[in-house]
Amino acid sequence: MRKFNIRKVLDGLTAGSSSASQQQQQQQHPPGNREPEIQETLQSEHFQLCKTVRHGFPYQPSALAFDPVQKILAVGTQTGALRLFGRPGVECYCQHDSGAAVIQLQFLINEGALVSALADDTLHLWNLRQKRPAILHSLKFCRERVTFCHLPFQSKWLYVGTERGNIHIVNVESFTLSGYVIMWNKAIELSSKSHPGPVVHISDNPMDEGKLLIGFESGTVVLWDLKSKKADYRYTYDEAIHSVAWHHEGKQFICSHSDGTLTIWNVRSPAKPVQTITPHGKQLKDGKKPEPCKPILKVEFKTTRSGEPFIILSGGLSYDTVGRRPCLTVMHGKSTAVLEMDYSIVDFLTLCETPYPNDFQEPYAVVVLLEKDLVLIDLAQNGYPIFENPYPLSIHESPVTCCEYFADCPVDLIPALYSVGARQKRQGYSKKEWPINGGNWGLGAQSYSEIIITGHADGSIKFWDASAITLQVLYKLKTSKVFEKSRNKDEKPNTDIVDEDPYAIQIISWCPESRMLCIAGVSAHVIIYRFSKQEVITEVIPMLEVRLLYEISDVETPEGEQAPPLPTPVGSANPQPIPPQSHPSTSSSSSDGLRDNVPCLKVKSSPLKQSPGYQTELVIQLVWVGGEPPQQITSLAVNSSYGLVVFGNCNGIAMVDYLQKAVLLNLGTIELYGSNDPYRREPRSPRKSRQPSGGLCDISEGAVVPEDRCKSPTSDIKDNSFSRSRSSSVTSIDKESREAISALHFCETFTRKTDSAPSPCLWVGTTLGTVLVIALNLPPGGEQRLLQPVIVSPSGTILRLKGAILRMAFLDSTGCLVPPAHEPWKEHNVPEEKDEKEKLKKRRPVSVSPSSSQEISENQYAVICSEKQAKVISLPSQNCAYKQNITETSFVLRGDIVSLSNSICLACFCANGHIMTFSLPSLRPLLDVYYLPLTNMRIARTFCFTNNGQALYLVSPTEIQRLTYSQETCENLQEMLGELFTPVETPEAPNRGFFKGLFGGGAQSLDREELFGESSSGKASRSLAQHIPGPGGIEGVKGAASGVVGELARARLALDERGQKLSDLEERTAAMLSSADSFSKHAHEMMLKYKDKKWYQF
Repeated sequence: MRKFNIRKVLDGLTAGSSSASQQQQQQQHPPGNREPEIQETLQSEHFQLCKTVRHGFPYQPSALAFDPVQKILAVGTQTGALRLFGRPGVECYCQHDSGAAVIQLQFLINEGALVSALADDTLHLWNLRQKRPAILHSLKFCRERVTFCHLPFQSKWLYVGTERGNIHIVNVESFTLSGYVIMWNKAIELSSKSHPGPVVHISDNPMDEGKLLIGFESGTVVLWDLKSKKADYRYTYDEAIHSVAWHHEGKQFICSHSDGTLTIWNVRSPAKPVQTITPHGKQLKDGKKPEPCKPILKVEFKTTRSGEPFIILSGGLSYDTVGRRPCLTVMHGKSTAVLEMDYSIVDFLTLCETPYPNDFQEPYAVVVLLEKDLVLIDLAQNGYPIFENPYPLSIHESPVTCCEYFADCPVDLIPALYSVGARQKRQGYSKKEWPINGGNWGLGAQSYSEIIITGHADGSIKFWDASAITLQVLYKLKTSKVFEKSRNKDEKPNTDIVDEDPYAIQIISWCPESRMLCIAGVSAHVIIYRFSKQEVITEVIPMLEVRLLYEISDVETPEGEQAPPLPTPVGSANPQPIPPQSHPSTSSSSSDGLRDNVPCLKVKSSPLKQSPGYQTELVIQLVWVGGEPPQQITSLAVNSSYGLVVFGNCNGIAMVDYLQKAVLLNLGTIELYGSNDPYRREPRSPRKSRQPSGGLCDISEGAVVPEDRCKSPTSDIKDNSFSRSRSSSVTSIDKESREAISALHFCETFTRKTDSAPSPCLWVGTTLGTVLVIALNLPPGGEQRLLQPVIVSPSGTILRLKGAILRMAFLDSTGCLVPPAHEPWKEHNVPEEKDEKEKLKKRRPVSVSPSSSQEISENQYAVICSEKQAKVISLPSQNCAYKQNITETSFVLRGDIVSLSNSICLACFCANGHIMTFSLPSLRPLLDVYYLPLTNMRIARTFCFTNNGQALYLVSPTEIQRLTYSQETCENLQEMLGELFTPVETPEAPNRGFFKGLFGGGAQSLDREELFGESSSGKASRSLAQHIPGPGGIEGVKGAASGVVGELARARLALDERGQKLSDLEERTAAMLSSADSFSKHAHEMMLKYKDKKWYQF
């Protein structure tokens, strides 16, 4: 039953919980409009929500693995995520449901499978032979904590070491425990009176699979004979062990210790190490032991045919190297190279030519997983250069503060950005191809180009090519280049309103057609950029200072080059000086009374060399007013056709003509209303209620944003920032009077009810739900545009919605989107030799508004989305044609009017985690899916929708999550995703030669099946571990990806109701059997391959 609830409210706000907005509207507006004529083609079946890809560096990485045959890299994280990387463009993201940290990863080399060990003592087997990997089996240890795993090459038996010092053995085909257990007390026997600590290392002797090397944390190492079930040798050292590595001949191994030493042991000489090395210890005279160093967390021992072996280690620096960056040390023969890293090392792996541990390793590269980066070092080149990383892992180079997403861009844009970005490439990389090159690309079905723009805390802006679910950086712009940098702390200008990141980007406004770019930064600054392929030297950076203050008084709009202060002298209203501590936002205060007329940042006075790409056209800064810092900018819009930029904050609005470099409009928000102000506001000084500069858009908190902004921006303005008022006389009306500009939209439409033709205007939305219209009177194009002034005047048109205005757009009488007028891009650094007529043609707005060509009676629709509701207003009549209350209990964080399937819709993301879409113009609900709760401000600040059903947000400080709300994209996704697994022949095993095999020294094989199988070792204790079958059948995953699974579920429910129960268990068992079958097939093939070989050929 649909419920209607229509109440008359003075300001036109209606509280309704009806989704049947059309019927409601027909009750409100008698039919007489021509609204119903528009045919809407979008239906709910056009929509489906699913995640597509995740880009960026894996946040908080914890584990690393590499398949040397498939050439695939896996990274696990502290939140249970798994990221797989193949050749550039082949990437995959999976998630363990528990969210527990990944402590270790082990590939089943060349089998298309991976074992993950988690901090919650579970092991999982992932099937990588499908585009979206899935878990085939899980095993949960109930009584012991897992500390280390080892899977020998071409073995199906996984060794699992625990915190108690025991080793269990898991069959990876069935994911069941063997009855064979190595107990810690049997392993160490009487060699130690105390518990040896957790197992920190397990590996089999490269030359003898029957001998297992077990490293215990306390410093004890045991060589265990699997057949005789006893220890052959025990090696003790009085320092804790962190890692162990074998020499490929199986006669020596190396241990790394907590005092910064490496010990090299001969297998048959357990009494003492052959050699003890302290790589970073100062060698003292008199043969004393070197000073202890920091622990060596990992060591690898890799041999080469034609030279000395490599010993590669992380950690081990001496304690007096305070402030030294984390290092990877490469010891090769007599040379030791110390490679400094930018972040701490999580793990590293040496990439070798062979997967066989008993062959010369021939290392060629080291992959180093850092806390916030992935580095690949070329071992074959002098100086160990790094490879240029082809993955998009630098999103977080400086914290991301805002994002914009543009799908269906002009085709020439990506090549243009790429060509100027190619000049920014660093030099000195390895000459070799990137060695992690497994997998195959998907078949990109998308033909349109997509661009993502990220704004960063250091003032940089990055443009990314995001076409066909890949991501590649195109071009980086540093906006801070136009400002003077303070050399040291003392020089820091005392006009700053933020303590750190004064250049941080808050808003990006970009016109892809004209390539005009405009940014607003945290220090209340706006910079306008033009795109050029030519290098220029700008002698003087054009700049304007704007004095935007909140003051109620009957003042005319000041116009002119530099907006003069308003006639009411600021000091006179409140003459006593304010003590400096009452500005929580300023870093310091000047001694000469109140700070006035100074901007927060200083623009460079010297000539500026501007490379090809984006070049500064104009810098606009808001200035301090009578001791009040300028408020941060809350909205921004640029229009290339009109040559105007407009921005607003909680004090008011300013419009600038960037062609004539003149301020056209500088009004307090209240002055925009004129005599139509719906609020009774008390005239007062701006300094009575001072608010911290953080107000609406503070992003100085650690990663990106402060937690206290998890409320609606409106409630934030009313309750948060301004409640810390210095004056006790602040009333609720006074709070309301701080009305911020929250949305701006240039368009060519009907400004007033009486208009017979559309004209250029600016629509302004505020945080109190008001929409005001400003008329623009532009001079003719060509020379006249630069000589005659642009005249702007408030039109008197006022519309009201509930909640802060977020987005506005315009439709023509057929329901098609009317984009804002724009200029086509042209190179402006080349002198034009064209006649005036040509120029005139070019300067006319390229408005796609159909109204000019159709008869005057044609109307338009304004689509307005606020935090609470959406309205479609018929123009010029200004009647509300349709209305939809989007949310009663939450608020909309982001609303975008986007095109999809040759039609358009309104897409919204709510703070309660719902993603919704509505048809236009009738605002019928088409999709409402609970997607994710607003867990932090990062998501709120970066979520954006774009055309063709695409959306994205920053899912962690280092990663972008892309999703689609288009059914068509969901269906094509499977094709577009890359393949991780490709059939590759396993390299031949090393041939040891007849005599070497005959007289020992060859690799000894072991029938593990006989040892660990149920027949000889019996069954494992049931209470030790619990087997959990996974959901990961190949068909199931395909079905889920294409949406078929939903249909199956519906059919199954229908069958259930008829009493025809489907046995879930049978299906699961079948999936398990098929997965076990595929693994046993591989094992069988392996067995056949070696069956006919003679004993001396191994």
